[in-house]
Amino acid sequence: MLTRSFPILFITSTRIGDAVLSSGLIRRLADELPDARFTIVAGPLAAPLFENTPNLDALIVMEKRPLGMHWYLLWRQVCQTSWGLVVDLRGSIISNILRRKKLAVHRRNTHDVHKVLEAAHLLGLDDDPPAPFLYVDDARRRRAQDITAGDGPILALGPASNWVGKVWPIERFAQTAIRLLGEDGPLAGGRLMILGGPEDVRTVEELKRSLTKGRVIDLTGQVDLLTAYACLSRARLYIGNDSGLMHLAAAAGTPTLALFGPSDERLYGPWGAHVRALRGPRSFEQFKQIDPDLSQSIRHMSDLSVDSVVEAARVLLQESDHG
Repeated sequence: MLTRSFPILFITSTRIGDAVLSSGLIRRLADELPDARFTIVAGPLAAPLFENTPNLDALIVMEKRPLGMHWYLLWRQVCQTSWGLVVDLRGSIISNILRRKKLAVHRRNTHDVHKVLEAAHLLGLDDDPPAPFLYVDDARRRRAQDITAGDGPILALGPASNWVGKVWPIERFAQTAIRLLGEDGPLAGGRLMILGGPEDVRTVEELKRSLTKGRVIDLTGQVDLLTAYACLSRARLYIGNDSGLMHLAAAAGTPTLALFGPSDERLYGPWGAHVRALRGPRSFEQFKQIDPDLSQSIRHMSDLSVDSVVEAARVLLQESDHG
């Protein structure tokens, strides 16, 4: 007997972090709708996250064009299909003019909530929000296994972010690594994994020199997002700035310590069983008073001490220790 497919158009974010936070919706739909077929739309940076989605008919990379022409070009690609469901996390106009049986479109909330809860609300899943989840093929998992092969636990660090204001000083990441991986540290004898994009290669040089070469796994600019995700799933702890990598680590199930300053952990904090957001003495609102548009080239994170990060890491390691 032939079964009819259920085509789903899923329009997600251009930013990696936001796309990860909404990714649990795809898994929930795939699990509950066996006949679902997915067409996923994302920006150039986030699109690779969804390459291994099951029953994927198309992955459309939408690059921004002047005068909003990217939306017209997208409409040209999807207007001929009669969709079973359109999920639009961008709140675009075109989702309202497509042929579809059901529509779930983002509307600006009057009360800000965490982005996972915001995404869950689109499908009426407020009481059971799906946790972020990404599909990874066997080839990437095998490569991650090869990359991380060796003795000792792995401390993964993500020292970069998309804005200097959210970046904790690199020398403090190095000091943290030395203390956690040193002889008296909770990860004694372990290894350091460094992650970042190609633009971060020079930035991490000081961090790479903090340990002997044989104890450093430098993946900066070396692996794609899904391979990084698979590698992160093999780490014992992740520490990083508020960034897409931080959300990848939490989604991978890795105990995650996220360092916050001029961004709001109530909306963008890591989501998972063993995660924690840590900030210095200033609240997000205090940063907004100094930098109202959150756009100035100010190193806002300088008041977060190494001592507080190391202590929070120790507590998180204890809480996530399953023996």
